[in-house]
Amino acid sequence: MGELTGKLLVAPPSLDEPNFRKSVVMICHHDEHGCMGLIINRPRKLSVQQVLDELDIKTRLDDLQRDELRCRPVYDGGPVDPMRGFILHDAWHVYENTMRINEDIHLTTSRDVLEAIGAGQGPEHYLFLLGYAGWGEQQLERELLNNDWLIAPLSTDILFHVAPGKRWSFGIRCMGIDPGHLSEQWGHA
Repeated sequence: MGELTGKLLVAPPSLDEPNFRKSVVMICHHDEHGCMGLIINRPRKLSVQQVLDELDIKTRLDDLQRDELRCRPVYDGGPVDPMRGFILHDAWHVYENTMRINEDIHLTTSRDVLEAIGAGQGPEHYLFLLGYAGWGEQQLERELLNNDWLIAPLSTDILFHVAPGKRWSFGIRCMGIDPGHLSEQWGHA
């Protein structure tokens, strides 16, 4: 199937699995042993400020910045390890545990990025996610052969500039497909 790191998996309308219905998954790592990705279009009813408070990370922000953190959602990154945190962010800074997804997007899992956010010195563009989606050896490849996913290009636009509720249709459009023309019936021709 080839390297999928830095691509998007977009669920077709026919995918009924509740964890992935109309989901957009950014692939963070893919090799012969399996795959790891983050669902980028499922905001939780939890804010970044609430997580910082829960972790006792003190914020040194003005009222406007603090309000922004109260309004910024945490995302449900997937069904695996739902309390493990991930920050997808622009590539302007590398933190303690930062992994490069592509030249524009990095993934960090260390506390120092949260402390930087709390100090108003974090990345300009980021998503905070809890949990991830994982596939075992050859599992995703089988799902792709079964037409369970569509593959779309990744851009900073879909991550940081498109509203979460519009990311699924945006991902479909990035493939040159009108979402209104997709059928609930999906399979092999």
